Order: sequence, then C-alpha cells, then structure tokens
Amino acid sequence: MTLAQASFQLTRSFRCTPDKLWHLLTDPKAREVWSGPSDDDVLTADRADLREGGQDLHRCGPAEAPAYTVETRWYRLDAPQAACFSETVDAEGMRIGTSLVTYQITAEDGGTVLTVDVTTVSFVGEEALGDFKVGWTSALDRLPSLLVPVA
Repeated sequence: MTLAQASFQLTRSFRCTPDKLWHLLTDPKAREVWSGPSDDDVLTADRADLREGGQDLHRCGPAEAPAYTVETRWYRLDAPQAACFSETVDAEGMRIGTSLVTYQITAEDGGTVLTVDVTTVSFVGEEALGDFKVGWTSALDRLPSLLVPVA
C-alpha cells in the first residue's frame, strides 16, 4: 500500500497565560481531560515522561474498550513557547500512522495563541488522514472545558 501524507494547521486563542496553557498541553492528567476526541471517548495515560527524549504511552477510544494505543516521543520542549513531538497510533496490532506535531504558544492581547502544526503519514490509506485531523480538531475544541477562549 502506498503511504498517504497530509499536513494541517490549527490555531486557537485563550484567555490564560502561556504557562497555564503549557501545563494543560503537557500534563498527563490534563491531557486525559481534553485530548479525547469526544465525550464518549477516553484517553488514559499509562506512561508519561515529559523531557526531551522521553516517551508517553496512552490508550484511547470508546470508554468501554479503548482500542488505540498512542506512543508520544518528545523531541523538543521549550516551555512555555514551543514543543515538537511525534505520535504513533496502533490499533489491534496494526500500525495506523505517525504524526509529527509542533506547538507554538504566543502571548498576545492579554491571552495566549496556540498554533498546532501536524504532518501525518497514514500506513492504512488516505481515509485515515481525515481521522487524524478530526481527532486533533475535536481535542482542541475540548480545551475550553479547562480554559476560557478569547472571542
């Protein structure tokens, strides 16, 4: 099967300090709250090692049977301005895809702007590329449960 690739960028503005946003983006317990793509899905941190070269391991999916495993590898951490990491997603013994993700966090107009750039390679076909974007979009849309977005 041919590898399929896509890139996208998402931007959100929040009424908080860059330090507060950094904490919510990188703390494993906070990520469990906002990173699931819907209220019906869960994200559970099985291992967290937030340092350059560190690895996190999460399970995600429907609460009754989270079928996806996500391995995160941290490459660059410049708190609270930027991060670069990869995420590799497996399900039922099959590798689905890998993404390279960057966070850019900028103080602006009494709040903070978050820009997320994602480049994904799907190992199971083009149709999975849209799922990665939907997952990230939904997860970032859930951050307002922890922060008040700027209009």
